[in-house]
Amino acid sequence: MLKLRRELVCQEMVELITDYLEGALSRAQRRRFETHLAGCENCTEYLKQMRATINATGRLRAEDLTPEMRAEFGDLYRRWRSEED
Repeated sequence: MLKLRRELVCQEMVELITDYLEGALSRAQRRRFETHLAGCENCTEYLKQMRATINATGRLRAEDLTPEMRAEFGDLYRRWRSEED
């Protein structure tokens, strides 16, 4: 039987936050994640900030962005896609 390793550290929390928010963690991972949150004010605040960011960006429209911002986001996306290939 696979034994869970030690408690999560904050860096691991940052790496898992998207999966947590998307409900993609296993039951055991979610339990470890939430156990860490219960005792870590910094990670709890980070999760709160991520939720606020998602909420805010979900309401952005293309016309809300300056041409410079659109160009920068386009460049970031193209670089990200090229790294996946």
